This record gives sequence, C-alpha cells and structure tokens, in this order.
Amino acid sequence: MLTKIYGSAVHGVEAITITIEVNVGQGTKFFLVGLPDNAVKESAYRIETVIKNTGFKMPRLRTVVNMAPADIRKAGSAYDLPIATGILAASRQITCAVSPEAYVIMGELSLDGTLRPVRGALPMALRAKQEGFKGIVLPKQNAGEAAMVEGLDVLGAGHFSEVVNFLEGKAELLPVKGNVPADFLHHQFHFDIDFDEVKGQQFVKRAMEIAAAGGHNIILIGPPGAGKTMLAKRLPTILPPLSLAEALESTKIHSVAGKLSGHPGMIVHRPFRAPHHTISNYALAGGGTIPVPGEISLAHHGILFLDELPEYRRSALEVLRQPMEERKVTIARAALSVEFPAGFMLVTSMNPCPCGYYNHPEKECSCPPGNVQHYLNKLSGPLLDRIDLHIEVTPVQPADITGKAVEETSEIIRRRVMAARNIQLERFAGDEQMVHCNAHMNNRQLQRHCRLEPAARQLLESAMKRLQLSARAYDRILKVSRTIADLAGHAELGTHHIAEAIQFRSLDRENWARRTF
Repeated sequence: MLTKIYGSAVHGVEAITITIEVNVGQGTKFFLVGLPDNAVKESAYRIETVIKNTGFKMPRLRTVVNMAPADIRKAGSAYDLPIATGILAASRQITCAVSPEAYVIMGELSLDGTLRPVRGALPMALRAKQEGFKGIVLPKQNAGEAAMVEGLDVLGAGHFSEVVNFLEGKAELLPVKGNVPADFLHHQFHFDIDFDEVKGQQFVKRAMEIAAAGGHNIILIGPPGAGKTMLAKRLPTILPPLSLAEALESTKIHSVAGKLSGHPGMIVHRPFRAPHHTISNYALAGGGTIPVPGEISLAHHGILFLDELPEYRRSALEVLRQPMEERKVTIARAALSVEFPAGFMLVTSMNPCPCGYYNHPEKECSCPPGNVQHYLNKLSGPLLDRIDLHIEVTPVQPADITGKAVEETSEIIRRRVMAARNIQLERFAGDEQMVHCNAHMNNRQLQRHCRLEPAARQLLESAMKRLQLSARAYDRILKVSRTIADLAGHAELGTHHIAEAIQFRSLDRENWARRTF
C-alpha cells in the first residue's frame, strides 16, 4: 500500500515541502531513497525501535521510502516522525481518520517514542501556510515558535503515540495559539540595561547616537576600563524597535541555526551578537556540509560586536568585507548555493596598543617603539574603510563616577534616533536600491542627498588637506554629516555638521599612532 506524508526541508532560511512516499509490498528489505544524508539513513534503526516500543510491528515486507524531490539533499533527524507515521499507515497497522496529507509532520524520535525538537520550525510553518496545508505537527518544544504563523493549526506532541492516536481519531491535539502582535508590542521596549547607567562619556554617547541614527559602523578605541564594552552593549537600547516583518525574519534565522531552544517566542529586540576572538571563519560567516547561518547572519537587523578587534584572525575579519557591502552572505557548495541575509551594524572596540595605555592621561605606555603602529596594522585598510566612525574613548573622570548628575535615558535618546530614521525612510521611500538608512547610500545617492553649503564644502576641502585625511574618508564624512543634519532636522549640510563629522575619523589621519593627542 502506498502512503504519502508531507515533511519539510530547510534551504538557507526558507523551507521546501518534501513529499515522503512510503510503499509496503511484496519482497524483503528496507530502502530509503531521495538523496538522504547519513543522519536520515540512520533513522531506520531509530524508527524500527520506536515502532516496536510503542506496540506496533516493523513490516518484514519490502518497504520503500522515497523523499521527493530527489535532487535536494535531506539532512538531519527531523524526518523520523513522518517516516515512522508513513510506515504504519502503509502497512495498514493504523487507519487514518484524519488525513495526514492535510498536515506537514516533522520531528525527531527518541528510542522510547519521545519527540525531540527540530531546527527551522518557523520557516516550515510559513511554507506550510503558503502551500495551503491545514496545519503542522511538531514536537511540543517547537509549537510556540511555529504558532507565530497565523491561520495555521500548530499541533504540538510530546510522544509518537500521541501523533498516532490523533491520526486515528482516538485523541485530539489541541492547536497552540499565539498572540504575536500583543506579545511583540508588550516586550519591545523592555531592556535590562540603560544608557543612564553610563556616567560621563558625553562625546562617546553622542557618537553612539549618531551611529544608531544612521546605521553607521563604529570602532571604539581606548584603554582598558574606559567603558567601551559597556557602551556597546547599550547600543541596542537606542536603536529603533524591530518591525514585525524584521522580527519575523530574525526569528527565522535563529530558528534555522537552532538558537531558539531557550527562547520559544519571537525575537523582539534587535540581535546583539558578540563572538569571542577565537571564532573561525565558518562560524562567523556560516557554513558546514549543509550550510547554517553564522554570527553575521544571526546579527541581521541588529549588531555584531567584536571586542578587542586586533585579536581576531585577519582572515576572519576579511570575511566581513563583502557582507558589509552587500548585506548578504552567499555560501557555495558543489551541489548547492545558499544565501543568508546579513544586514548588521558592525560595532568594534580595541585598545590603542598591546599594553592598552598608549596616550593614557595618567599611565605610561610600556610598548616598545613601533609596536603601536604594528598593532594597528593588524587591521586592513579595506576593513577600516567600511567603518564610518572612529571614536577615541578616554577614561571616565572620578568626578563623573561619584557625581550625582542625571544622565539621559535610552528612551530619550531613542526618540531622537527614531525621528532621524523616519526622515531617512521618507528620503529613500521611492528608491529601488532598498536603502533604509544613510550608512547604505551609494555615490549617486550621496550626490543627490548630501548637498553642501559653500562654506561647508570649503571646510571639508581644507580639513582633507590640513588633517591629511585619506580620500576614502570623504564619503564617510558625508554620510555621517547627513545623519547629524537629520538629527538636527536640517535639509542641507552646514559647517557645524561637517566639523562634527570630521572629528570622528581618527584612524584616517596619517601617522595617527605617532601623534600626541
């Protein structure tokens, strides 16, 4: 007898419906075809044990399981449940009162029949709804994640026998309901940290506000204990909140990567990823035999924070260059090519030298001559070219730490940031390049939207010569100036906008490491 069960395969961050055809007929042996990987092939042993342990019999007839389309590799153990269900239906050990063809069924089986969670439940549910399935049957650990998709019955089960009883009509699996908009809006502005906890550092806070308003990449340079990491961790609290579409896309990426085990609901805050400096190229960009998202994709719509930037492998840092420009990662293999989104803000920090105290106002630098420049040379020019703001962070003064001055909260700063972002959304509304913030403007857009007053143009030309700024700094200064003007609500770029932007390009100045601040 031939039975069809529908499953799902994750390709990149999207899902593809898989038809699992099971035929039990005359002959012997078990055949699993359709380009399965080793994990899928090993499912035969798990499935046979589960069927026996739940009171059924593994058919001793010729059993053929075909997973179509056959040109797409099937990976992982999530096909255990649909294959086991199909075998019971095809061998007529169960009579289905509920049509299994109306549901997408996925889940990994333990030997006792317990269902284990799977990756990619959210894209699977989205695909099931798109293709008109009535519902999706998943392990109960994934039900909350899949319930974000409205208009689809999401049935969570804890044991193989529960799925069998549901198909036979002996028991019900109650759909899991989720109120996504209400939960999303309720938690959107709840943070455990706030900018008012940072004492002093007004110059750096201003730079962080500009970076958030324009989506600019930023590097913080300063001695240990100056507050670089503390400031970076609070940057998400002043960014505009995720839209529902952005939150859904971020959640899909984390679902595919298997990062939602302790977070079954939708991601409501902009991601903040801070990988250790020992991270490999593949962990940063994504990869594997069956490619999964890396850190730069997990930071999509959020922040990728690289602390102590010169300590990272140079090859790993060079991986960032193309995604920073194109806002996507393409991973090519012999049999497939996968594209992951990678629209992130890069926030980095570093000490000015190996000992950390170069140009410290009170402590002496112990580095040998030339070591400061050698330390800075670990960062390639093309990478620094993609960082808009270079901020020198000085130690916090004792009076600021012990003082009782009231600092601005993240909410107050966020309001100004959102006002500037709304200006940019209107500016780029009819643009075909899908630009949403000033940091992503190309040369043509710079000429169109960055009109300089005559005095401002003269100031910029003079600064380029006097401060020995590189040519690559020109576009970055214009982008940052455009954001500063947006924060002030000005249409044209004046001298004060250009002047403020110029001071954020420290690393473009020649002989920076030999200069006395």
